[in-house]
Amino acid sequence: VQLQASGGGSVQAGGSLRLSCTASDRRFSNNGMGWFRQAPGKEREFVAGIAWRGGSTSYADSVQGRFTISRDNAKNTLYLQMNSLKPEDTAVYFCAAARSSYGGDRNPSGYNYWGQGTQVTVSS
Repeated sequence: VQLQASGGGSVQAGGSLRLSCTASDRRFSNNGMGWFRQAPGKEREFVAGIAWRGGSTSYADSVQGRFTISRDNAKNTLYLQMNSLKPEDTAVYFCAAARSSYGGDRNPSGYNYWGQGTQVTVSS
């Protein structure tokens, strides 16, 4: 069972990136999914979450209105559209599958499968 994250890169402030996370197992369509990020010297923090059917989403206050999480269960793929990027968004971004179908758990312990991470760097 694997999650493969991609789409990271380097952009200037105000730019956009779209992250993708592909699951190797169709069973993930029954799980809530989330994106977390970790900057150097900081703890991993919740960014966004989505329930198994995609009808319910939640966001960290710091990204609300700028980031959009979505999923395509037919493609076993999770997305994170990031707009109006700021230097403080610089981090390694991880996708994760929740232990339940709920997608709003902000605690990393609520997730039992993790992707390898993809670097996002935003310059001022």
